[in-house]
Amino acid sequence: MSAEAADPAAPPRRRSRPRIDLRRLGRVALLGPVPRDRLPDAIGHVADAHRAHHPDADLGILHRAYVLAESSHRGQMRKSGEPYITHPLAVTLILAELGAETTTLTASLLHDTVEDTEVTLDQVREQFGEEVCYLVDGVTKLEKVDYGAAAEPETFRKMLVATGNDVRVMSIKLADRLHNMRTLTVMRPEKQARIAKVTRDVLVPLAERLGVQALKTELEDLVFAILDPEGYEETRALITGATGGEDPLSAIADNVRTTLREAGIGAEVLIRPRHFVSVHRVRRKRGELRPTDFGRLLVLVGEDADCYAVLGELHTCFTPVVSEFKDFIAAPKFNLYQSLHTAVVGPGGAVAEVLIRTHRMHKVAEAGVVALGNPYAHDATAPQQAEPSDGERADPTRPGWLSRLLDWQESATDPDTFWTTLRADLAQDREITVFRTDGRTLGLPAGASCVDAAYAQHGERAHACIGARVNGRLATLSTVLSDGDTVQLLLAQDTASGPSPEWLDHARTPAARIAITGWLSAHPDDPGSEAGGAGDADGRTGAAADGPQSTAPARTRSGGRAANVVVDGPESPARLAGCCTPVPPDEVVGFVVRGGAVTVHRLECPAVARMREIGRAPVAARWRDEDGGSDAAGCRVTLVAESFGRPRLLADLTEAIATADAAIVSATVEPPSEQRVRHTYTLQLPDAAGLPALMRAMREVAGVYDVSRAQHPAATG
Repeated sequence: MSAEAADPAAPPRRRSRPRIDLRRLGRVALLGPVPRDRLPDAIGHVADAHRAHHPDADLGILHRAYVLAESSHRGQMRKSGEPYITHPLAVTLILAELGAETTTLTASLLHDTVEDTEVTLDQVREQFGEEVCYLVDGVTKLEKVDYGAAAEPETFRKMLVATGNDVRVMSIKLADRLHNMRTLTVMRPEKQARIAKVTRDVLVPLAERLGVQALKTELEDLVFAILDPEGYEETRALITGATGGEDPLSAIADNVRTTLREAGIGAEVLIRPRHFVSVHRVRRKRGELRPTDFGRLLVLVGEDADCYAVLGELHTCFTPVVSEFKDFIAAPKFNLYQSLHTAVVGPGGAVAEVLIRTHRMHKVAEAGVVALGNPYAHDATAPQQAEPSDGERADPTRPGWLSRLLDWQESATDPDTFWTTLRADLAQDREITVFRTDGRTLGLPAGASCVDAAYAQHGERAHACIGARVNGRLATLSTVLSDGDTVQLLLAQDTASGPSPEWLDHARTPAARIAITGWLSAHPDDPGSEAGGAGDADGRTGAAADGPQSTAPARTRSGGRAANVVVDGPESPARLAGCCTPVPPDEVVGFVVRGGAVTVHRLECPAVARMREIGRAPVAARWRDEDGGSDAAGCRVTLVAESFGRPRLLADLTEAIATADAAIVSATVEPPSEQRVRHTYTLQLPDAAGLPALMRAMREVAGVYDVSRAQHPAATG
């Protein structure tokens, strides 16, 4: 369903300059044979649009592609009653209007031949080459006969993987969906709603991320009309009402033209109407719309420097709204978008939003990656550019978000998991850039935490992450990162440690969530996945350095048992409890937990009393060396240091720990309360006999008034 079909009575909206208009193609007449020496009239629109962007383009291959498409689709009809060939023609015209190069247009003419006709990929490869064949294969759907309910998610997975190698695959898919949405009124209402929801959740975000605003805005409006018809009609009425009478934007535009002309800056000043969804969002944000909220001023100039010259003149001659200023030229968006955004107060107090960009930036803002032409053609005259250290902008057709998406989809083998995760990932419509300590960068969705940064940088090694430094300060893994932050991830020396379930509360990226979920599923009986092994009574995550620590215990096993603990009863694996981290010569007792393992606690651990209260039978346990000797393999212990806050306290404590030859497995520093600071350290000691000396050394640090063994409550399960 097109915007015109949804609202045929709407008056034309004024605009000072034609934008890319994708709504011109009606039913194409297909009458009789066409001589080989000229293009069929049916693709005359496509040829004209293509030559407007590429004057020297060879149209011969388009002629051959059209002949094959028309002959193979002959006799097929769309549900609207039109000949099927009108669909590939419409898709190709959309891409031609956007400036796509010849290869893309050739593939778009053929994009349904392999799926819906007897034409094979081998025939396409033989007649049009490997490149066109790859694009056609990329957009060809998987059969429901073979995949059942998984056909749709697996088709999108296939397209995304193909897009990772050639972004033009997704360009064709977006244009294909746009034409289908324009003609969706012939479908049953329930099918319209289903297709519109997938378009909203998947295709619109992909169009946004690829920078193809001309497709994205129309798709949004078409989805809006189907899924919220009342809201659409209300917005249509508002826009209709705003078209009559005096337009305050026109007066401001005239003033801006005069100002720039007097300053000697060559610029084109246009009024850019907002599309329906944009007006709807502004209304929801502000409640009552201002007369200037139905459009924005667009100032087009020749060079980048002219953009800043225009900005200077506007801020000098008009009152700027400082909070509205954004510089997307110095810091482009992740979808290639570049512009200066500002707002100025015009006559009578009217506030006008202003976009300032070059003509080239405008083309990219409208067409995104499609405006790049053939991004894979080598330009021998272009200067060689150094490879960026972060890889985010090394290839504009393979942006960082796409690389990350392709990485995590490999782990989401289940179609339902992939489909749900994809939609959640694409719903995160803003990105931030954080810096690593080596100067490289990480691209993350807005709202990402240190957990996400850890998995983005270290992959599965992030399972051993114990904390972070953000802008030089110690931070918990739950800390939400901001654009421009510098983050240093701290990894435990013990690679056997793993994430806590609470990490999922702080993970926003699919890569982090899938990795954490996979580890927890593979270690169902690990203390890190049990209540009491993952955090304290408040549910704060110990392994993430996100509160009082109760880390996974040392599990140096020999023959299925902890190396220095003996338990009575059958041959069951034994492990040291993470809540109290017993070490020789502590008095200990064990309890059988899930999976038949025996967890060994200190006798005074609060968990012991609760286990007995619910009727759990204790299992006798003792250290292997009966006289209290130490285990040659070392031991792990959790200590809590209570202190008064002062500068360098953390450095002095860690120095005291290092002097005692203890390794810090994890560390937590709680926010100061009444000038008191609580530090929690999980340490690996070479010998349990050295524990008393270590605790004395920590107490001797200036400001520390107590050091004790951790006594965190543990769960009974």
